[in-house]
Amino acid sequence: MNTDIAKGNVRFVARQLGFDDCRIAAATRAPHADNYIKWVEEGHAGDMGWLEKNVERRCDPREVLPGCKSIVSLALNYLPAKEQPRSDYRIARYSWNDDYHDLIQDKLKDLDLAMQDMGGLQRYYVDTGPVLERDFASASGLGWNGKSTVQIHRKLGTWFFLAELLTTLDLVPDPESSDHCGKCTACISACPTQAITAPRKLAATRCISYLTIEHKGSIPEEFRRSIGDRIYGCDDCLDACPWNRFARVSRETSFHARKEIFSHSLSDFLDMTIEDFRRVFAKSPIKRIKLEPFIRNVCIALGNTGTEKDLPKLRELSTHESALIAEHAKWAIDEITSRNPA
Repeated sequence: MNTDIAKGNVRFVARQLGFDDCRIAAATRAPHADNYIKWVEEGHAGDMGWLEKNVERRCDPREVLPGCKSIVSLALNYLPAKEQPRSDYRIARYSWNDDYHDLIQDKLKDLDLAMQDMGGLQRYYVDTGPVLERDFASASGLGWNGKSTVQIHRKLGTWFFLAELLTTLDLVPDPESSDHCGKCTACISACPTQAITAPRKLAATRCISYLTIEHKGSIPEEFRRSIGDRIYGCDDCLDACPWNRFARVSRETSFHARKEIFSHSLSDFLDMTIEDFRRVFAKSPIKRIKLEPFIRNVCIALGNTGTEKDLPKLRELSTHESALIAEHAKWAIDEITSRNPA
């Protein structure tokens, strides 16, 4: 099949499936592969051990899919229709409803089938594959990597998911994106824990999203107050980006806020059983962190925002069989009592 026709067909199918942008990059070693290797060697991956495995393979898609010639980069807008419902805690926008992995995987399966009909062999990923996806997104013209390391798109701002298909189809590459951050450092200033140590340099182990989601142990005390009322992730560097003035609401209703996620108080969460947790966060990405780290996060949020009325439940948890929960409950008690001395 003519490469221009094949590229046009791929883009047409991607649009029909609901993707907001579709661009093509040539399959090469990732442009920032050496930076990534250095980042791993410096220990910034923390508990994300999968990032330290098969590093060289992750840097070159041709090692993942033999005969790979092109990378199809895709963007899917997830900006919810409204602001977060009123509650005494904050959750990152991408997790306000159903798990995006499931939704996007279904779309990628359909796009893969269409590309098979064009003669291609594909492998596709949403966050989970051994691909430096932002490198290839930028190389394809699908936005540029911002100073927070988050991908930025002229029309979608920061509110979109990336996905990609590695393919043996030889598709005409799109022109690379240029950097439109200019002198702006809003995202760096906005970070509560100063995790963005320099433009495009992220100390992941300081990041609130890492601490509340990926990290499963005790959260270092130096970061607990900065976490504030956040119990899952952080949007501060994304919110700060001026390019969001062009963002529009997602067409996918499954990304809009689900009432069940916000119909509780922080104190309610302390009584959660495993069954409650699975029911409330069914189909949500929040379920991935498991109950104990979730209660740990809730204890920190209560330590930062709670009052004396929260102390009885926290005192119960301070003797919990889980050392992780007990430690953070005791910290919360100390923080609340220090604000409300007898």
